[in-house]
Amino acid sequence: MSTITRKTLPAAFVAGLLAVAMTGCVQGENGGSDAPAEGGEWSTSTLSIDWATYNPLSLVIKEQGLIEAALGDSVEVEWLQSAGSNKANEMLRSGSIDVGSTAGSAALFARANSSPIKVIDIYSQPEWSAIVVGADSDITDVAQLKGQSVAATKGTDPYFFLLQALEEAGLSVEDVEVQNVQHADGRALLEGGSVQAWSGLDPIMAAAEAESGAQLIYRNVDFNTYGFLNATEEFITDHPDVAQVVVDAYEEARVWALAHPDEVAQLLADAASIDLEVAKTVIDERSNLDVSGVPGEAQISVLTTISPIIAESGDVVGGQEALDQAIATIVHDEFALKATE
Repeated sequence: MSTITRKTLPAAFVAGLLAVAMTGCVQGENGGSDAPAEGGEWSTSTLSIDWATYNPLSLVIKEQGLIEAALGDSVEVEWLQSAGSNKANEMLRSGSIDVGSTAGSAALFARANSSPIKVIDIYSQPEWSAIVVGADSDITDVAQLKGQSVAATKGTDPYFFLLQALEEAGLSVEDVEVQNVQHADGRALLEGGSVQAWSGLDPIMAAAEAESGAQLIYRNVDFNTYGFLNATEEFITDHPDVAQVVVDAYEEARVWALAHPDEVAQLLADAASIDLEVAKTVIDERSNLDVSGVPGEAQISVLTTISPIIAESGDVVGGQEALDQAIATIVHDEFALKATE
């Protein structure tokens, strides 16, 4: 991996942010309880939660009915698909879902732009983004993208991956023409010749490699942020009992998934309508599920590193100050700590 020189926050400040994040969690009156509220009833009769092909654990939980089994018939569970981190963030902001899965960078971006979300669990440490060109392209490195059209989905890890890759190559986002489309549409534009490159996302990217010979010209696992499971502050405060059930289910699914990678790959193949071998590549080679579900120092460090890049993009109204505040307040580790005891 290449070493990147960029503006970073002082170590003492990072430590301060971490301290605030770890102690500033919202405390619900029944916080951390995984039992029904008083009277033997759960604090809500509904739960809306997302599933996504970029979040393998969500597929396991949905398929096995782990949340439904824990909550019983008194809580209606609604599953909605997220096509990308930006869509999950849109649903969280609008209240369409209570819990949604995004990349860490996307969660930071949303909170810095005043979306009231916090990360309650970490579902993976993936290498799900790369710079992709067509099978017959002459482009072999990022520097050659200057003046070219690149597809990327703003507000998602592939977009922030693109910004970092451009910076490493001595370019900026102004040096390329970004086509802001959803991930699947990015692949279609690349294969149709409408763009010269695509900042891709698995499993769509892996399918493009296998099916159309797309080439990954730049990979860097350090530019991929963790998989964040986020909840709205209202949900955390008002329904901590149900939030605990969700995180417990994620940790149960993680244990099962690590023991059954082939079955997880089959779930992904079915959900994403991709070949099983492609799904196995995603699960076995690009989806590290064997990470702590407790959000904390590792995630704060990654967000601190990427925040100047996000600030420089101009896409956060409050700039670096808003990003610093978001980093300092984004972690809610209570449920994951209990689930992993």
